Amino acid sequence: MNEIVNKTEIAEKYQPSTWQRVVFSEFESTLTSRSRQFPCIFGVTGFKKGQLRFAFPDPLTPETLAPVLRDYLKDARSFGRMTSLVVFARPGPVQSIEDYRTRFWDVLDGLEALDQSPRPEDIPENLDEARWEFCFAGEPIFVVCNTPAHVLRQSRRSTSFMITFQPRWVFEGITDTKEPAALRSLDMVRDRLEEFDAIAPTPVLGNYGDPDNREFEQYFIDDTNEAPACPFAKLGQTTAQPPVRKGKVA
Repeated sequence: MNEIVNKTEIAEKYQPSTWQRVVFSEFESTLTSRSRQFPCIFGVTGFKKGQLRFAFPDPLTPETLAPVLRDYLKDARSFGRMTSLVVFARPGPVQSIEDYRTRFWDVLDGLEALDQSPRPEDIPENLDEARWEFCFAGEPIFVVCNTPAHVLRQSRRSTSFMITFQPRWVFEGITDTKEPAALRSLDMVRDRLEEFDAIAPTPVLGNYGDPDNREFEQYFIDDTNEAPACPFAKLGQTTAQPPVRKGKVA
């Protein structure tokens, strides 16, 4: 079943014993916990307001995910200011973080190859650019991956392989470091990260468009604070070409 649902519809469509309900229940508990507050206050707000959307493509592949993501983006602005699409895979044996990293980038690469819409002219194709972002159906999208293999970085842990797609326009105004309110929100996120995770916040967290920032480094963050890896210089290519940053391993 590849349809998009909101949190209310999940209870209506899936029985409590199904894997869909199991992985969603853990997600819900994580975002609504009062004793252990989830770091991403924007995601928590979106969930509480019913603005997040969910999908359970089985199997989770670029081919099954592409129509789901396309349908979501078509109506995303009507879902609310803090919307995101959260996609869960069917749980299976826990793999290594490296295996999940490869799977994640293969999914994005496959989506890029399947996308029939032109890329926004102001978004570069090379990952090693300050304004690069994953794009689909003409929309720049910030992407986050959570896996069962994450232990120290609990903010990136989930019961199953999980990908969250956040349209870039969601961040307009809330990550503006010139606005006092935005700065307070970002400081709160970082403070919560320090309390939530058993490892210090990764040094690659940055603001989109800053000369030293690279979005792809924030998509898949593992249980170390080493520079994150990505097998591609561009997505949707026939061969892997790792991006290499000057003075820094990508």
